[in-house]
Amino acid sequence: MADRVIQRKKKPIQLAVVDQNGCTGCEACIQFCPVDCILVVPGEGGIPGHYQLVEVDLDRCIGCTLCAKYCPWETIYMLPYDEAYARAPQLTLRSVWHPEWNERPPVAVGTPAGGERALGEPTAEP
Repeated sequence: MADRVIQRKKKPIQLAVVDQNGCTGCEACIQFCPVDCILVVPGEGGIPGHYQLVEVDLDRCIGCTLCAKYCPWETIYMLPYDEAYARAPQLTLRSVWHPEWNERPPVAVGTPAGGERALGEPTAEP
């Protein structure tokens, strides 16, 4: 799916990126997307509903902010256009749109407290 080219009339100022570390797969965001660019990513082993996540197709996102506004877990970020493409691979644990992201090793990311951990690793309890 990563090889498809979507022609845009106008480049959005911002795009929605799901931080899958906080996504519960509740699908609340999907119903608000006016361009249907949010997809459910099946859980491990392809089991529907089992540890599922959601992912935004950046090539189709128009930056409307509705998904971020209605995400009950506040795990969808509106990022500037170029930053969204740069940070999406780090915030994505499992991808349908970009399967090549699934094959990479975990990367260290900053946490809100300023510490670092590898994506997918649980945070240590104090």
